[in-house]
Amino acid sequence: MRRREFNRLLGGATIAWPISARAQQAAMPVIGFLGSSSKADTQQYISGFLRGMGELGYVEERSYAMQQRYAEGDLSRLPLLVQELLRLQPQVIVADSTPGTLAAKKATSDVPIVGLNMTDPVGLGLVASEAHPGTNVTGTLIRVEGLAGKLLEMARDLVPGGKKIGCLVNSSNPSNVVQRREAESVAAKLGVSFAPIEVRTSDELGPAFESFVDGGAKIVVVLTNALFITARRQIAAFALASRLPTIYTRRDFVEDGGLISYGISQRETYHRAAYYVDRILKGQKPADLPIEFATRLELVINAATAKAIGLVVPPTLIARADEVIE
Repeated sequence: MRRREFNRLLGGATIAWPISARAQQAAMPVIGFLGSSSKADTQQYISGFLRGMGELGYVEERSYAMQQRYAEGDLSRLPLLVQELLRLQPQVIVADSTPGTLAAKKATSDVPIVGLNMTDPVGLGLVASEAHPGTNVTGTLIRVEGLAGKLLEMARDLVPGGKKIGCLVNSSNPSNVVQRREAESVAAKLGVSFAPIEVRTSDELGPAFESFVDGGAKIVVVLTNALFITARRQIAAFALASRLPTIYTRRDFVEDGGLISYGISQRETYHRAAYYVDRILKGQKPADLPIEFATRLELVINAATAKAIGLVVPPTLIARADEVIE
């Protein structure tokens, strides 16, 4: 009798265990990640986020689940991808761009959003202020005061006497509108002609560089945009074929053949995102978490590309570089 009772109790335990396990799994926090470019383009930075989470005591698939969605450079897909993430009932959504953050904010005012690489979140209505967001959005900025000026000054130093600076811009990205406005203001102060060309599809990249050459541009600045990130190898190839020195704001452009980049460290940005996610998972509201400015800028130069287009990079820039790719 006792043996039968023992077996019955044991059988009950084996039935109850999976139910308990399922309940525990269901309670695991879900972190949604909304990427504006491609998964391949983002993975080297996602690893920084995962490292940051690990340093804070989290282990993926044990203490949290991560769901990732990518727009592949097509910003019109972002609203649909946000809805996919929301159906998974995430505790927090991490968006890697201003358009992604805007799409998430439009879709929900309840789910916390950590926006990375934001530009003018106050002006775009994402937050009340950077010090006191007051909404379900917090995160980090990609815009650094004076960066547009530094890029144009760098362009002038790279090509002394170059009075016309071309610019690739995609105004469907609100952050590009802000960056373009700043660059135009600085160009006027520097006494150089600023010649932006709108590019909304990768098919327009080749004609844009032809227009730069025909219009007499001596150097090109590429603004930060998901489309440009996804098409960065094409941009580098067109710049090389046109023999136009080109400046970017992200190092991955230079790693794939671009000439020079100066901007915030994306590795640090994604690593810092873990701090915000941790605070939110522990009960803090985005409304009370100040938006942070970038703390580190990096200068990366591709010496092989400079040689290929016959450009001598000033020794002062070489000395300042965080990395020179030979």
